[in-house]
Order: sequence, then C-alpha cells, then structure tokens
Amino acid sequence: MKEETEPLLDFEPTEEQRMLNQMVRDFAERHIRPHVMEWDEAQFFPVELFREMGALGLTGVLIPPAYGGAGLGYHEYVAVISGIARVCGSIGLSLAAHNSLCSGHILLFGNERQKEKWLPRLAGGSWIGAWALTESNTGSDALNMRTTAVRKGDHYVLNGTKNWITHGKSGDVAVVMARTGEPGTSGGISAFVVEKGTEGFTHGKKENKLGMRASETAELVFDNCLVPMGNRLGNEGDGFRQAMSVLDGGRISIAALSLGIAEGALEAALRYSKERKQFGQAIADFQGISFKLADMATAVEAARLLVHSAADSKNKGRHATRQAAMAKYYASETAVRVATDAVQIFGGYGYTKDYPVEKFYRDAKLCTIGEGTSEIQKIVISREVLKAI
Repeated sequence: MKEETEPLLDFEPTEEQRMLNQMVRDFAERHIRPHVMEWDEAQFFPVELFREMGALGLTGVLIPPAYGGAGLGYHEYVAVISGIARVCGSIGLSLAAHNSLCSGHILLFGNERQKEKWLPRLAGGSWIGAWALTESNTGSDALNMRTTAVRKGDHYVLNGTKNWITHGKSGDVAVVMARTGEPGTSGGISAFVVEKGTEGFTHGKKENKLGMRASETAELVFDNCLVPMGNRLGNEGDGFRQAMSVLDGGRISIAALSLGIAEGALEAALRYSKERKQFGQAIADFQGISFKLADMATAVEAARLLVHSAADSKNKGRHATRQAAMAKYYASETAVRVATDAVQIFGGYGYTKDYPVEKFYRDAKLCTIGEGTSEIQKIVISREVLKAI
C-alpha cells in the first residue's frame, strides 16, 4: 500500500468554534427541546424554526458571505449539525439536507447568475431547499432513473416522480436530477433547479416514518413540468457527476447527524445511570453498566475523529470520497449501537416516550440508509482503498 505522509491532524476547536458550539447548544435547548416530542408525534415540520436558524446563519453555514451565507468551514458545519441532532435528529436531518444538498449543489455547480438568484434566500432561511435524486425503483441504482427531461425550445419538459425527498412538500426550491440521455449512462443525467409553483410541479404522498418524523419526507411529481434552460446546472449530462460530488459533502452531513444522535443518547444514558438506584447504589457503579458506557463513549469519540478527518479533507479541497464514506458508515452504525445500548441502560423506561432515548433509537436507523446505505458505503470504501494498492 502507498505510504501516507499526512501530518497529524489537529482538531482542537478555536475560540470562535467554541462560541459557535455554545450558541448552537443554547439555541437547541431553548427553541427545540421543549417541542421535540410534540413535533415527533404530530409529524410536524417547523418551517418557522428555519427562519430563526437562518437569522443565526445556520441555514447557510458553508455559503460565502457574498451570497448571504456565514462563510464557515466543514468543522463548523459538523458542529452545527451534530449540535442540533444531539437534541433532535429530525431538525438536524432537515438542516443538513438544506445546507449540503440543495444549497451545496447550487454553490458548487451553479453559474454566477444562478448563485445570486437562489443562494441568498436559501442562506437566510426564507427559502427551504430540497434535493431530488431517489426514485421508488432506483434507490442506489440512480443511473437508471425514469424521470426524464426533454429539450423543447428554450425549456426542458420534466416528467416523472421522485421519492423520499426531504422537504418535498414544504420546500421552496428543489435541485432535481433527470434523465436527458440514455438510461444507465453517467452522461445521461442532468441537474435542474425547479421552484415551487412551477406549472406541472407538485408534491405527492408524505411518508409516515418510524423516526425523523418532524423532518418532512414526500414525493415530488413532474407532469409536463416546463423548466427554463437557464435553470439547468452546468452542462447537459453533468448531473450524475455533480450528484456524486455533492454526496461526498452529504455523507459528512449524515456522519455529523449520526454523531449528534450518538452524543445525545450517550449523555442521556450517563445522566440516567448516575441517577437510577438499584440495590442501594447508582447503576453506573455496576460493572455491567460501566463497561457498556465505556464502549459507547469510545465509539462516539472514534466517530467524532472520523467525521472531523473528513471535514478536514473537504476544507483543504482534497478528494474526500473515502474519508466521507468511512465517516458516514462508522458514525451511522455507531449511532444505532449507542442508541440501542442507551435504551438497554434505561430498561423499561427506555422503551417509553417519557424518556428521550426511544426517539434517538428510532431516529438513528435512518442514518444507516439515507445518502447511501451502509452496504453502499462499503462498496465506495473498498474501491477507494483498492486504488491505493
């Protein structure tokens, strides 16, 4: 294997990053925690909360100030997503999808006119963004998508349906991948920005989910939808390559989301294990519980380092596919394990909605599925490491 000569990574937060961390934590405790179960039970997507987060720069973390964003880096972005997800995975998921997928795609591949048109509203939180790649018949097999975009004069006519789209109903604008060439070919897909209210563009079924219930997930339906040619991002046929690049950042988003869920579950388990008394002592004093907590804390720390390693690569403009896939794979599986162990530590109480860990348990599972399943991450990782031989 090729030798790596990378210097040791230093992830010690700066004073500004510490202030950001505290601001995000304070916001989540004040504006999100009191409503977590209410929103979850009702599957209510709190649109107005995004306006408030926009005022703090949280809906445009990576967008440059020239387009109304905060102009921060990926370490700060990880802190924002994980800090919100530590309290509510649903809000963390929606914030991640808005920042890294929709806004991120336009930032990376839009021309100057397109960036000036859409990014300020997305960065400020007045508009909520969606990103549409997945279809019911083509999850991981995106090259064979059925949604088509046919050139007609100075417009494209879109027809088809996208599934599992975050903000599919409430989003103000969506970046949509559609087939403009032969199915099964990487050069046969293009990306388009479609605004809410465009004729022929509607939403369909809203999904009734196990977890992440306050993060809206719905179908997008295109029925002879006319999209101006000026809404195409990049050249015709660039859409798949663009989407794969966007997913590198998106996987860091899900890794950060997973990290926050795992942190929240661990914190709840630590508090409960010190408060809960059995046989005259706190259950934390029993070796069976303390060893479980040690395993949980170690896994969370390992996930944190992987996530920030991927963030460091993105900040430095390096190829981050391997690091992002590793971070997403490990952190998401860690979130599931830590949330499961947290429920076990709480015992019967952990299975009730009166305590927070059952929601972490439900929310965590999506992290192993969204933005590429754990199995897909293994394929990506194996391909990347084999290149180094």
